[in-house]
Amino acid sequence: MATFLYRLGRLAFRRRHFVALIWVALLTLAGVGAASAPAAGSGSFSIPGTEAQKAFDLLDERFPGMSADGATARVVFQAPDGQKLSDAGNKPAVEEAVKDLGNGSEVVSVTDPFETKSVSEDGSVGYAQVRYEVSGMELKETSKEALEHAAEDARDSGLTVEIGGDALQATPHTGSTEVIGIAVAAVVLVITLGSLVAAGLPLLTALIGVGIGVSTITALANVLELGSTTSTLAMMIGLAVGIDYALFIVSRYRAELAEGRDREEAVGRAAGTAGSAVVFAGLTVVIALVGLAVVNIPMLTKMGVAAAGTVVIAVLIALTMIPALLGYAGRKVQPAGARSKRFGRRKAAAEDHAAKPNMGTRWASFVVRRPVAVLLFGVIGLGAAAVPVGSLELGLPDDGSQPTSTTQRRAYDLLSEGFGPGFNGPLMVVGDAKGSDDPKAAAAEVADEIKGLDGVVTVAPATFNKAGDTFTITVVPDSKPSSTQTEDLVHAIRDTGAAVQADTGTEVLVSGTTAMNIDFSQKMNDALVPYLALVVGLAFLLLIAVFRSILVPLKAALGFLLSVLAALGAVVAVFQWGWLSGLMGVEETGPIMSMMPIFMVGVVFGLAMDYEVFLVTRMREAYVHGEMPSQAVVTGFKHGARVVTAAAVIMMAVFAGFIGSSESMVKMIGFGLAIAVFFDAFVVRMAIVPAVLALLGKRAWWLPKWLDRALPNVDVEGEGLKAAAEAHADKDKELVRA
Repeated sequence: MATFLYRLGRLAFRRRHFVALIWVALLTLAGVGAASAPAAGSGSFSIPGTEAQKAFDLLDERFPGMSADGATARVVFQAPDGQKLSDAGNKPAVEEAVKDLGNGSEVVSVTDPFETKSVSEDGSVGYAQVRYEVSGMELKETSKEALEHAAEDARDSGLTVEIGGDALQATPHTGSTEVIGIAVAAVVLVITLGSLVAAGLPLLTALIGVGIGVSTITALANVLELGSTTSTLAMMIGLAVGIDYALFIVSRYRAELAEGRDREEAVGRAAGTAGSAVVFAGLTVVIALVGLAVVNIPMLTKMGVAAAGTVVIAVLIALTMIPALLGYAGRKVQPAGARSKRFGRRKAAAEDHAAKPNMGTRWASFVVRRPVAVLLFGVIGLGAAAVPVGSLELGLPDDGSQPTSTTQRRAYDLLSEGFGPGFNGPLMVVGDAKGSDDPKAAAAEVADEIKGLDGVVTVAPATFNKAGDTFTITVVPDSKPSSTQTEDLVHAIRDTGAAVQADTGTEVLVSGTTAMNIDFSQKMNDALVPYLALVVGLAFLLLIAVFRSILVPLKAALGFLLSVLAALGAVVAVFQWGWLSGLMGVEETGPIMSMMPIFMVGVVFGLAMDYEVFLVTRMREAYVHGEMPSQAVVTGFKHGARVVTAAAVIMMAVFAGFIGSSESMVKMIGFGLAIAVFFDAFVVRMAIVPAVLALLGKRAWWLPKWLDRALPNVDVEGEGLKAAAEAHADKDKELVRA
């Protein structure tokens, strides 16, 4: 591996014009594709294998034109204090609004609150249900404007009118904090590298890589039904790893120059050593992201694959474009003071500086002397941060989690006030009566059984399709949609449906948004252990080959579990408990998004292995070259701690920049990944890892002989570079003689 990357780096350096042209052409091509592609929709949301999804599919088949997955709007009317909606001054305004709501070209149906008796007992609150033929993100602006104008006209008559549902769903935006994150990354790069040119290279290549990745996603979004969140997450991860991977190559190149090597040789060695670490670090991230496919939720799979594609681009750019740009930059990547001195004086200064231990060396020496104390402190600290995980509640956001300033939240509160909390999450019971002799009798039996269950407020009469073989029954619980009582009711109805099917041959399914959210959360929980086993198992095998050790990869995996639990604890404390919620821009606390744990596990595992590979390969390199285990730990920190620290701060800044997003999932993931990188880089990799390696000594690098023979030699230490360098030197001498 090291030899191949060494040759690739030298080739890119020599053919820098060609390499740069290829990447610029790819960026241009992707940009043109994104600009000419049709606007993307919301991205399909389906949960194969769940009862709720099966019911939706059945409705699409048996109720053509119903648009079961289309956008809905609940226009809620409230009469002035002391009045009723049926009063002479209010009823005409409601009826006029209902008439206006039905005029849109994408409207499938509109209900009149007086005809459907959708008015509260005291007569003060009522609602009209508007159903559209397309999803909320696909809804035309003209339809949204018509909806808002109808509500505004009703407000002018003195009514309070609010709009709930997903019809007014807005495209999420990230806000200015994303730019601040990139600015912080730039400052850290300048401080770390001491050169504007050196600092600019990682930023430039990361932006090019993200530009290619996100533009490609945008170009394919309509064809592949990719949602807007897909490109946002790809940008988030692509920026972070793109800057970090380029930083490691540039840093190693500068170190090789400082040792007196010529520019081409320095590029080759940087690509062969740091480049090997980049390849394997990138592989762990890709494994973690692509592994999301085991959950079998198309939306999550697409998000993972898209983000993984951006990571692959970041790796390729680091291995090819960075060497090419280093060819253009020359020695300007070195600090200005170092460039102004002759080589002999630079070398003497470097040797003098090397005699003084840097901060990484001093810290590693301290950890090696006090490994038990450092290990206990790190483990106990992360354990304390993980305590909130014990009260973790999972769910999907609804209008009740919106800020109180939004019309969706005010509509939610009005419906709860007028009809009860469960009215915001009605359950749709679907009956497939094709196998029944008497479908109407079967529907009546289903309704009677549901009425007898605890937690049910109302059961609407069954509605049949034209063929008379399928019916729907709307059930209103007495608890809010995200409560455990509602979840228990869904399971109880399904248990009742099984008994009805045995009696009548009618299959009973529970669906609707609330049931879909419950099934989604359950599917995520069920997939977590298999996902962990797959991703950690594959990465464990990969790291065994990289480090030629059993205990080092095992320690890496256990450290990851500590950091991810601590990060989840922080997410619960902020987004569920409300700690520092104002600082993070969290207006409403509530359950943690169902996909958050598994997505965080995947991404954090990949990123955690980045720092493991970058830091420990330096230690492995020193150990292979003859140093004692404890000294190898110190050497690894001497050369890698500063760069790993800068990489972690950059990644935290990039992720934290997405906390300003209007999309709750992006905000939560941005915070979770930023705090996870902090825990993993500064507590696990900088404290726990050296402490454990110091305690293990030579045993850390133990590998059974039979396994050593069976594993491929990936040579991340760069042992093969010596022979390659000598061959190139001999070839250069022959060219000089000729």
